[in-house]
Amino acid sequence: MMKRTLSVMPETAALLCVDLQEEHRQDSRYLVEGFDQVLVNIGRLQTAARQAAIPIYHSAYVVDTAHAQRPFHPIMPDGKSAFSDVNDPLSAICPEVGPAGDEIVLIKTDASSFSQGEINLLLKARGIEWLYIAGVWTEACIAVTVKDAVDLGFRVALVKDACGSGSAAIHQTAILNLANRLYGGAVVDTDGACRLMAGETIDAWQIQGSVPLRYTFENAAELYRGL
Repeated sequence: MMKRTLSVMPETAALLCVDLQEEHRQDSRYLVEGFDQVLVNIGRLQTAARQAAIPIYHSAYVVDTAHAQRPFHPIMPDGKSAFSDVNDPLSAICPEVGPAGDEIVLIKTDASSFSQGEINLLLKARGIEWLYIAGVWTEACIAVTVKDAVDLGFRVALVKDACGSGSAAIHQTAILNLANRLYGGAVVDTDGACRLMAGETIDAWQIQGSVPLRYTFENAAELYRGL
């Protein structure tokens, strides 16, 4: 595996927490496997970030069907969004990982946390180079957020065990797919991310070459564990 030493200056970093909304633990249609542990890990990340004065940004997917939507957005018979409806209390961010103090909450109407444009300007204004990304769902909102972050020139530290999806298989293969093209960034776990935030140097998986993780059904879980 491609692990190399990594250090991140805390003053150049920010933490982005994506879509940690109640529907992922209360709505049977959108349950995230292991979501309770994801929340615990994100709580640890938030504590480490606050101790290091690393800014934290929260994003939430909220859909208001009274306004124009993307083509083919799923709508329920009553006219509400099939997920994250603006009037659904389960669209709220889980309180134990919600914003503290003046931390910013970005409401988005698309999968990517960069879709509204505001966060890019906020991060660039603060001189952010590294972005710790955590949240749900790995193959959807996390994947497009990571891609957009990289395209915009940010180095991403993808915190694999602080992300989740509808099943372990979906989550793990999504992390592998992201790792295969995480140019300029790294895949870390919660322990490693907290150490980086504290100014330590760690060994982290960083891509070398092109699409190095040629996983199969049989070895995907093993390769995920090795990241």
